[in-house]
Amino acid sequence: MPLLIAGERSGVGKTTVTLALLSSLRRWQSSVQSFKVGPDYIDPMFHTVVTGRSCRNLDPVLTSEAYVQHCFNQHSTAEYTLVEGVMGLFDGATGADDWASTAHVARLLNLPILLVVDCSRLSRSIAAVVHGYCSFDPRLRFAGIVLNRVGSDRHLDLLKAALQPLELPILGVLRRQDNITIPDRHLGLVPTAELSELTELLDRLATLGEQTFDWTRILPLLKNDGVASTLTNNSDPPSRSITQSRLPKLRSRPRIAVAYDQAFSFYYADNWDLLESLGAELVFWSPLTATSLPEGVSGLYFGGGFPEMFAAELAANQSAQQAVRSAILAGMPTYGECGGLMYLTESLIDFAGKAWQMIGVLPTTSQMGQRLTLGYRRAIAQQDSPLMPAGTIVWGHEFHRSTLVTPPATPFYHLQGYDGPIPGQREGWQQHALQASYVHLHWGACPELPARFIANCDRFAQVN
Repeated sequence: MPLLIAGERSGVGKTTVTLALLSSLRRWQSSVQSFKVGPDYIDPMFHTVVTGRSCRNLDPVLTSEAYVQHCFNQHSTAEYTLVEGVMGLFDGATGADDWASTAHVARLLNLPILLVVDCSRLSRSIAAVVHGYCSFDPRLRFAGIVLNRVGSDRHLDLLKAALQPLELPILGVLRRQDNITIPDRHLGLVPTAELSELTELLDRLATLGEQTFDWTRILPLLKNDGVASTLTNNSDPPSRSITQSRLPKLRSRPRIAVAYDQAFSFYYADNWDLLESLGAELVFWSPLTATSLPEGVSGLYFGGGFPEMFAAELAANQSAQQAVRSAILAGMPTYGECGGLMYLTESLIDFAGKAWQMIGVLPTTSQMGQRLTLGYRRAIAQQDSPLMPAGTIVWGHEFHRSTLVTPPATPFYHLQGYDGPIPGQREGWQQHALQASYVHLHWGACPELPARFIANCDRFAQVN
């Protein structure tokens, strides 16, 4: 039965616990598939590096309950399966209920929970905390707990004594660790591609995992025993759910250039899979180092990332900028999200207040600031674009610390929050054959969007 790692709140160390488990399993040459609850890009990067398999996001807001089950069922094919939760166990999209929370996903997938508790400021009170979590929703099953940030042997004895009446297994004990710290910055952890000592960090995590967990109890819990196949009715993958009349009728296999490097790395693996299953060929390239676009491409895809951290390098690569600018002005279908949007503006102002030249096809400037814009968005398209017709409603997610100095004159999206309207929120650009926005999209529940994009790329290829 696959296992779900949950935290009693954010910051208790569930990512450290997850990576220690994954790293130990991989050290033993085990095959393991990981999943991440919620709209996260960076934690899945770490999972993917460790396991060698693309980590999959499970988010019923961005997709649907049915898609979460389908995705889990489709990809739970390794020897072991592990799911990392999001925030606190019961923290949902609004905070008013547990929709899209770790608990919600645990119920959807019928998974037992391994609860991670920060013990740094607890002794006997831990029993009340754990008892509350285990009894709050009787539909949930708890496999055990992990005690994190335990200070001493005496501290551990007090914790064990307090927990003994609950009869819940302690499956791991992590002491306070000074040598296992994953660097972070303004949007969370530093991505894997920027960590020069990543191999050493993961090796320390593997050693920590070997020494920390009760493997005789945990391994059977992680074992993929085929239970995932009972969660769905083995429905067709999303690409087949498009009726034949709406499938792209392609005259070729259009090549789509995907910007993928240290500046642009925020992508859902499912989006790439959909593009390929619907007929596209993905060609990965780097706006940081490439001198031109890949040969023969008829579409551009710019995901999110950290262009603000590499603004000087992006600005210096004038040949790549000119190639992108010329392609967009020639009408090549282009899609950009968040960091991709920032790259397509006239300039980017970094945290130090210095402006750097960007592509310049959008008449605005992006400026870094301290205010974090965060949350789910219900986005309604106001115009036709290469990705969607006017009137399309999609669910997305925003997570950024930049703003546009000049908003679009005719915004592409009308936005609402998960729990109601956001006053004055109109956002996104559509011009030439370009759609760009701060809103990140997962296409799992709406495969007609990549299908439309591919069809437009194919038409562009036929006339150019």
